[in-house]
Formats: sequence, C-alpha cells, structure tokens
Amino acid sequence: MSVTILTYPDKRLRQASQAVEMFGESLADTVARLQQALGEGPGAVGIAAPQIGIFRRMVIIDCRNSMRPCRNHGRLLMINPEITACTGERVGREGCLSVPDWVGMVPRAVEVEVRYQDIDGNRHVLQSRGFEARVMQHEIDHLDGILFIDRVVSRRDLLRRLSRET
Repeated sequence: MSVTILTYPDKRLRQASQAVEMFGESLADTVARLQQALGEGPGAVGIAAPQIGIFRRMVIIDCRNSMRPCRNHGRLLMINPEITACTGERVGREGCLSVPDWVGMVPRAVEVEVRYQDIDGNRHVLQSRGFEARVMQHEIDHLDGILFIDRVVSRRDLLRRLSRET
C-alpha cells in the first residue's frame, strides 16, 4: 500500500505540527509510513510527518545513499527536533517531495546543532554540517509549515525540474 505525499498547493502543508508526547510502540505505525514514503521518493533524503498528513513533530533524515556524498549520521529518526545553534551560510539547490516539479536555490546554515528525541523519548544533541545539515533544516521547516519555495533567494532562482531524477 502506497503512502500519499501531500503536494503544494495543499494548504495542510502550511499547518504547524504538534509536539509528540507519547513515545514507544505507539509511534511504530507513523515511523513505518514515514520510512515507506521516503523510500518511494526518487532520490529522497528526508521526510517530515506533515508531508504525509500527520501533524506531529517527526522527521526521518537519511543521506547515506545521496547523490551528493557527505559525511552523515546514517538514518535518523528525529522526534520534536529543534535547531539550537547554527553557523555560516551557503546557498544550495533544494527540491522536495511535496513540491515535485520545482527546485530552487536556498540559503541555509552550513552547520547546525539539533536537539531531538528518539522513539523511546530519550533526548539527544547532534551536530551536523554540509548537506546533511541542509536536509535537517529543510525537514524541520516542514514542521512549522514552511516550504523551501518560501526561502528561495529570488523567484528567478526557482526552476522547473526537467525530470524527477534531477
């Protein structure tokens, strides 16, 4: 069974998500649906729960098989993630499963520190940089109803995709 990914201009993508308060096995179905959606997206490296219509603060980041090689932390399930520090800025190209026909040049911090919880509610702090940090910022934005198209440098930096693989 396929998972439906909400796509722009669906107004639900602009909805802020609520904190997760119940941990453990009660999250297993949501995590499975997120993982399935991530796997169905061509070249996808992250997914946020609101993209599949679940308005809870959960994301999965997985840059291991990215076409952009980067140092990364593997597959990360981040619940209630919060960026607590960031440094530097770099403009880079972004796309999104929820905005499938467009890519754009977006400024993001080069390095971030993120506080989050795992599926059991344990707290973690992680530092990331480069592409993985960009993906984290992109996915955490979804939790606040922000899309990459809201952050493009200028509208002329928003380009129609030639194919899903680019």
